[in-house]
Amino acid sequence: MTAAKRSIGIVGARGHTGAELIHLVAAHPGLELAFVSSRELDGRRVAEHSDAYRGELRYENLAHEQVAAKGADVVVLALPNGKSAEIVAGIDAAAPDTLVVDLSADHRFDPAWYYGLPEITRGHYAGQKRISNPGCYATAMQLAIWPMLEYLAGPPQCFGVSGYSGAGTTPSDKNDVGLLRDNLMPYALVDHLHEREVSAQLRVPVEFMPHVAPHFRGITLTANLWLREPVTADWVRARYEQRYAGEPLVDVVEQAPWVSRIAGRHGVEIGGFAVAPGGKRLVVVATLDNLLKGAATQAMQNINLALGFDELTAIPV
Repeated sequence: MTAAKRSIGIVGARGHTGAELIHLVAAHPGLELAFVSSRELDGRRVAEHSDAYRGELRYENLAHEQVAAKGADVVVLALPNGKSAEIVAGIDAAAPDTLVVDLSADHRFDPAWYYGLPEITRGHYAGQKRISNPGCYATAMQLAIWPMLEYLAGPPQCFGVSGYSGAGTTPSDKNDVGLLRDNLMPYALVDHLHEREVSAQLRVPVEFMPHVAPHFRGITLTANLWLREPVTADWVRARYEQRYAGEPLVDVVEQAPWVSRIAGRHGVEIGGFAVAPGGKRLVVVATLDNLLKGAATQAMQNINLALGFDELTAIPV
């Protein structure tokens, strides 16, 4: 790497994840924020909305073709699902060497895009300029299931609970604090997008039941795994420790982790490891911050990997 900083732009910077990305970019010695696009915040100083950013940059309401014209080395798309196609097409035509990281689900099923869950897919990165960031729930599910993948006797059943920040900033029942108070809200109980995403990536059917809770951030994911052969809890924990040895953002713990202890942190905790009598049913719990390891932190891992920085640059461990 040269001493010159790489330029990075964020599209959809008004949302929760966009704000976290600005914090990470501000802390990165090799990246410089080139633009932040937000229709709602157009014209306002970024520093007014981010205590980590000290520059004079202002939010812009950029048209699709203007994003490519900015000429940034990296463009991160922090948009709702279904909104990235025209921007990506413009970058493909005008700036194909720009690194694009899409945080939406729009390209997670596209084999032409690298699917960036580093702890599992890092070895498959081969210089691709188009990176699809995994979903938050999908990250928790895959990290919880992956070490036992070859031992599964049937589809994993995953019960997930997320803070309401996962529903974004557009008003809905799933981020209405009044409706969520003293409540646990189930939704999309079959054929959820993340269910299909994880099933496609792990190449096994996965069953997923998501819920929204009154807390702001953080995911608890409980995975019920039926196995072909009996195991012990000690053997399972040792296997997870071996699989994630050398992964600073994955902590394997003995007790079932609490979501309150992961909020604001950049990694994931996996633990619990309860084995039913007979040894063929295993329950594992994973927690992560949906805005960080479930989105912004993972995007920064992927950017660092693609640009040749240490993967954890700007990510507090």
